[in-house]
Amino acid sequence: MSLRHSPHGARQPGRQRAKSSMGTLRRLWTFIAPQKRKLLAALGMVVASTALALAGPYVIGSAIDVYIVERKTDGFLTTLLFLLAIYAALGAATFLQNYWMIAVGQRTVHAIRARLFRHFHELPISFFDRRQQGELMSRITNDIDNMSQTFNSTVIQVVSSTLTLAGAIAVMVFKSLVLTAVTLVVVPLMYAGMRWITRRTQVRFREQQRALGEMNGLIEEALSGQKVVKLFSQEERMTAEVVRKNIELKQAGFWAQTYSGFIPKLMNFLNNLSFALIAGVGGWLAVKGMISVGTIVVFVEYARQFTRPLNDLANQWNTLLSALAGAERVLEIFDLPKEEEDEGEAEEIDRLHGRIEFRDVVFSYDKQRPALRGVNFSVSPGETVALIGPTGAGKTTVLQLLARFYDPDAGAVVIDGRDSRTIKRASLRRHMAFVLQDTFLFAGTIRDNIRYGRLEATDEEVEEAARKANAHSFITKLPNGYDTVLTADGGGISQGQRQLLAIARAMIADPAVLILDEATSNIDTVTEVRIQEALARLMAGRTCFVIAHRLNTVQNADRILVLNEGKVVEQGTHEELLEAKGFYFELYRRYWERGRQRA
Repeated sequence: MSLRHSPHGARQPGRQRAKSSMGTLRRLWTFIAPQKRKLLAALGMVVASTALALAGPYVIGSAIDVYIVERKTDGFLTTLLFLLAIYAALGAATFLQNYWMIAVGQRTVHAIRARLFRHFHELPISFFDRRQQGELMSRITNDIDNMSQTFNSTVIQVVSSTLTLAGAIAVMVFKSLVLTAVTLVVVPLMYAGMRWITRRTQVRFREQQRALGEMNGLIEEALSGQKVVKLFSQEERMTAEVVRKNIELKQAGFWAQTYSGFIPKLMNFLNNLSFALIAGVGGWLAVKGMISVGTIVVFVEYARQFTRPLNDLANQWNTLLSALAGAERVLEIFDLPKEEEDEGEAEEIDRLHGRIEFRDVVFSYDKQRPALRGVNFSVSPGETVALIGPTGAGKTTVLQLLARFYDPDAGAVVIDGRDSRTIKRASLRRHMAFVLQDTFLFAGTIRDNIRYGRLEATDEEVEEAARKANAHSFITKLPNGYDTVLTADGGGISQGQRQLLAIARAMIADPAVLILDEATSNIDTVTEVRIQEALARLMAGRTCFVIAHRLNTVQNADRILVLNEGKVVEQGTHEELLEAKGFYFELYRRYWERGRQRA
């Protein structure tokens, strides 16, 4: 049984949520601000490249009037070299703006991803019980990757397109008001079309990100529980679920891409319409002698530079909407309340003796149905206490409060004579170790997995802990011994061997208080004996809380706490409780005695 539970969490009041695009952008600026110097330099290059891009066509138009229409030759080479210099400088400015903006984007995304991962570790246990791991992984990978793409290219293109648009209009007005008005005819059409498209794509991109997160969560769950899926022959059902989620993602993605795909079609139509209008009206004006041929060339080129920025803005707007949808999902995690802060008077502790008391403890996960109701008991240092009772009796909740994953609603958990709320959580947990039924090992070497209990431990201490845990013999038989690399969750070794490594990890931590969830079920007899021997060494001289599933553990405990409906209904030794013929006696008679008969 895991120490995790499924309470109903509540949002911390007064926290701003990223519900509007401007609100999201303002909050993202806090991550971009440390890179503002490089960002300003990149934007400076954007201004320079935009000015150079606008200068090129202007020089070409003037050259056509002078050297082709008027047939002059003086200064032609100088004009050509000047034009080459403009485009060389344009290339350099474009390179620098991209180089600096990518640096800004990657550092910003790095900061967001690091903070998000750190925030995950600051959230209470209850948060992870309510979420799929794959869905959370989608936020730290897919959603942030969408943001990365925006930082790398979208910002530059939006600024560049806006400046190009403004500059092109200014030059066109200077050259010819009539042709400028003709060019601007397409703007109302463009605005109406883009408004129709973006109002639909924003919703679809949000649906796409949500569907992607949900499908990732389901796939991760199916792959992690592959053995259970096969044992219960649920392959078809899980496949059908993934197919259903995949269809939802396909539909959301189809409409998001379909609507956004209208943008280049609309822009191409408007480009062609603009060129046709400029060519027709400009040709008529040239025949009438109202403008020069060079001016028509300038306007044709600027018309392209006028509609291309609008096209870029439209395309990047969709990319921005997709990134904002991801950013909202990331910022939503930041809005979730962290694990409660340590109280102002909470202190670090150097050592723990292991005297534990529960004084009239009342606690509920949802503030409605009590999980514990007036629990009272005391445990002496070095004492082993077994917690038994039916499912939902409150056994796990007792251990949750002991480790300060939660604090009591009323009453107090007293440790070494002081309220646990006066001890900092991290300091308290450093003096505790957990050996749970579902052993989790990290991808890495066996040595590193054992050392996880105390990172500063030497190799000799790691091996000594493995010997005490009866793990040394099987480790040395592995191809690379202690340097054997385990796959995720300890793949490649047996369940019993994983338990021995978990015991070694707890052994090297040298805790004052030990919390055990017996894990010898479905393990062969020889391995079970080795685990029991290792646990006996680990428990010696330590205050131990054991969620008991087996009779021998109950019999060997110094004291048994019998819980039912959130109350301690009985406590005492195995013999004392049997003699009392109360609730424990009924449990013993109905379950354990029956199990012993079957054995």
